[in-house]
Amino acid sequence: MEKVRQTQKTQKTEAPKKSRRSFLKKAALGTAAAGAATLAFPMVSRAKTVRLKMQGAWGAKDVFNDMAVEYVKRVNDMGGGRLKIDYLVSGAVVKAFRVQDAVHKGVLDAGHLVSVYWYGKSKVASLFGTGPVFGQNAHHTLAWMYRGGGLALYNELLRKLKINTVGFFAMPMPTQPLGWFRKPIKSSKDMVGLKYRTVGLAADLMQSMGVKVTQLPGGEIVPALERGVIEAFEFNNPTSDRSFGAHDVSKVYMMGSYHQAAEFFEIIFNKTKYDALPEEHKALLRYSAEAASSSNFWTAMDRYSNDLQWLTKKAGVKVYRTPQGVMNDQLKAWDKMIPLLEKDPFFKKVLKSQKEFSKRVAYYELLNSADYKLAFNHYFPGELGF
Repeated sequence: MEKVRQTQKTQKTEAPKKSRRSFLKKAALGTAAAGAATLAFPMVSRAKTVRLKMQGAWGAKDVFNDMAVEYVKRVNDMGGGRLKIDYLVSGAVVKAFRVQDAVHKGVLDAGHLVSVYWYGKSKVASLFGTGPVFGQNAHHTLAWMYRGGGLALYNELLRKLKINTVGFFAMPMPTQPLGWFRKPIKSSKDMVGLKYRTVGLAADLMQSMGVKVTQLPGGEIVPALERGVIEAFEFNNPTSDRSFGAHDVSKVYMMGSYHQAAEFFEIIFNKTKYDALPEEHKALLRYSAEAASSSNFWTAMDRYSNDLQWLTKKAGVKVYRTPQGVMNDQLKAWDKMIPLLEKDPFFKKVLKSQKEFSKRVAYYELLNSADYKLAFNHYFPGELGF
């Protein structure tokens, strides 16, 4: 009996020792495994948050400002606290037409604008959103940017001009209206001598048709109209036009035009700043533009259509479809302008690429698309009026 008790005592004494040895052995193995895992999968950096200062080219009340914020929100939400954009409205640091210069110089880290705002440096810039239409719409032109070689040509232009920025593109904009007038435009003759606001190659186009053009950023349009500096204008869409108060100074709105029918936003970053970012931050800034592109378009479809209804039903605006004769004359004006613009070999190179891509995608789209106008008139007869 004494022998049995002695054996049990020995077992109780040795069990904890064995248990501790086993635990320490497993812990050592675990530490080694963790070390190996660390070597295989480096720890994600938890460095101080990178903050970028971005300014838009849009006033606080403009829908484009809301669209810029949609981009910023996606970056900030997905940045995980490690990348953040601080967004400012137009004029906070520089005026709308100076955003690109400020980003180039590093005064701003980033900007939200359209490339036509800096076409004074090169008319080629206008091809990245506001060039001639060969049958393509903004969706097709944005596809050219990302799949048809447009982005490489854009980067080549930046290098030629020694512009220290990196750019991404978003939001295929619907056709921009011909604009706001004191009386309906029935033919191109009605626009001859008219003091009219537009920008980019559209300015060249309208001038070639006898229009007196003044180029102004959005926030300066209605004050210029009230002072008589201009008599008519186009900007972009019913929502922006409503926010400007266009309906307070004009009651005639002409819809449809070839002057700017395929535009999109340009989102730019100072290249020195951008190149210094980690690869995951670069990817986040790039792919957020793609995400915002869809979000912006959905916002546009909802708000543009609502505000057009408000303008016609609440503000007393008369909406007219731009006569086919005016749009035919616009195409003829483009025909005369293009050979002159193509004297610049690089302009010719970019336009050739865009035209070839447009022919292919527009051919597919137009050959395959259902006649949406036919369906609309079938279910809502008399609404369109044409």
